[in-house]
Amino acid sequence: MNPYSTAETRRRRGAPIRRLSRRAAVTACLFLTFLIGHGTAEAKIVVPAGAVIEVDEATAKAVVATFDLAEQAVKAHDLDKVMAVYSPHYNYHGLKKDDLRKIWKDLFDEYQEIASTHLFTKMAKVGSGRDAVLEVTCTGHLWARSKTSGLYVPIDSWHEEVHYLVLEDGAWRIRGNVGESPRVLPFGTAPHPLF
Repeated sequence: MNPYSTAETRRRRGAPIRRLSRRAAVTACLFLTFLIGHGTAEAKIVVPAGAVIEVDEATAKAVVATFDLAEQAVKAHDLDKVMAVYSPHYNYHGLKKDDLRKIWKDLFDEYQEIASTHLFTKMAKVGSGRDAVLEVTCTGHLWARSKTSGLYVPIDSWHEEVHYLVLEDGAWRIRGNVGESPRVLPFGTAPHPLF
């Protein structure tokens, strides 16, 4: 059988048609979202129908609202409102909240029309009461228009990153990532400190 034949040809020949893996489907969805949104600075937060949501509806809506507020603050280049999304105890691969403030300030200085896409595929609550945390699995990317070149450029991307959120002062705030920080990151990877 010709490996380059179309799916229809394989179907007629009785050969099985491979289904896309979850990873391939998420990647394809993000790529299409990027193409559709490319050239604009519109943020997108998506919770697909197949997402695993292990929290109540009010909590899921509160998480999406947190990211919506962050997107609005980014769009307005409002550094203080962006920083309000992060916990004072934020820690991600050794980066603290003050480090994030500098990163966001530099991004606001260098780029305009900053926007991102977030595809939430899982939300789970771990623990209870004051010790409760949310683990939000997210795939997405951050892009913007360079003030220097005028071109849209990718700034960050992530695949199945698990955002770690805590309830502080009545609002869910990003505290970092789930798990231990490696001493050395594998070649070709970088920490994803943004949201």
